[in-house]
This record gives sequence, C-alpha cells and structure tokens, in this order.
Amino acid sequence: MTLELQQYPIGRCQYQDDYSDAEIKAMLLDIETFPARLEHLVQHLDEAQLQTRYRDGGWTIQQVIHHCADSHMNCVLRVKMALSDENPTIRPYPEAVWAEMADYQLPFNYAVTLLFCIHAKLTALFRSLTSEQLNRTYYHPQYEKTFRVKDVICLYAWHGKHHLAHIEMGIART
Repeated sequence: MTLELQQYPIGRCQYQDDYSDAEIKAMLLDIETFPARLEHLVQHLDEAQLQTRYRDGGWTIQQVIHHCADSHMNCVLRVKMALSDENPTIRPYPEAVWAEMADYQLPFNYAVTLLFCIHAKLTALFRSLTSEQLNRTYYHPQYEKTFRVKDVICLYAWHGKHHLAHIEMGIART
C-alpha cells in the first residue's frame, strides 16, 4: 500500500464549486453521526490497541481520537469567526505538536464525549444557515486558501470518515 493511500485511505477531500441541497444534507448527516460511529468503533478497544499506530510513522488510535476533538473544536470557532467577521484569517495550530501533549493521554472517552457536544453544536449551527451564510468565508494561511462555510461542511464530513478509516487500519494491525 502506498504512503498516499495510507495517509488518505478514502482519498483527499473533494471540494466543489457548489453543492446541491441533497449533498449538503448528506454531509450534515455525516457530521451529526460521526461521534456515534466513532464511539461504536473504539468503545471495546484495549490499551494495546489504542496505542497501535494506523501506519508506520502515523499517530496511535488514541491520538487520532483526541485529534478529532481538537480539530472539530477549531471548526466551531472558525465557522463562528466566518459568520461574524468579513473573511477573517484563522489561526492554524501545530497538530503534530498537540498530539504529543499530556491531554492526549487522557482516556479516549473524554474526547468522544467532547465530540458528541461539539457535533451537536456544529449540526445546530450548520442547519440554521442561510444560502448567504453558507457562502461566507475565512482565510487559512497554512494552505493559502479561502474556505467557504459550505466547504468547511464538506471538509468535516470528510474528516470524520478519513479518521474512521485510519482507526480501522490501526485495528487491522492489532
């Protein structure tokens, strides 16, 4: 298996010029159900499995779970900035550095519980948006790219599935 396939087992996120109402609805369902799908996948893992890396040089399953909580917390803040400011520049964070911090050693269910709360907020927020709000933007300096809120919906629907695939790869390695 190539490194690209190990890093992106479901492929890279595919943004579109526009999304149909049905596509937005499906992405919102992916976002809404991500915490339950994650919990179902990891709830019976033992400590050895949680410390398994999904690929050589990759994060452990436990780190992936905690990363999702950090990333999705940032999503809430970034979207709220996009909705309240004119094309704000968001602040990236060093994901690899955060993955080595002490909170990633907390039991994984802390992150899963946090994800249930975060996704309730995200789902309520995203479902309330008008067409105009879905087109509001923020600028991401790390990627030198402007993201529309509807692109963020696409990204986080993909992000959950992306990391579920990483966890499944890690489980297969145990």
